[in-house]
Amino acid sequence: MTSKPPMTEDRRSEKRVSTNRPAKWVGLSGVYEGRLEDISLGGCFVNSDGEVEKNELVSLEIELLSGEWLSLRGEVVYIQSGIGFGLLFNFLTDDQERALMELFT
Repeated sequence: MTSKPPMTEDRRSEKRVSTNRPAKWVGLSGVYEGRLEDISLGGCFVNSDGEVEKNELVSLEIELLSGEWLSLRGEVVYIQSGIGFGLLFNFLTDDQERALMELFT
């Protein structure tokens, strides 16, 4: 019998904060709206019923606290069917990183 790591094991190295921000995203299957459940400088979890595939590149827009929309791109690294997906920000610019910091203050 092989053992799996516990589901609660967190391999993320960035500080993650809970949020409930509006989001829009575009993937291979279309354009969708959703909500950000949590976010870090390394990635986020998008609550949405849109279809994604693991390793798919997604364009994401997040509404910042200022009301402005921040455009990001990321790779789908986790899918929770019917609930949403985890996105890894592997293309952040310095300006995008600074804008994301607004959500941590």
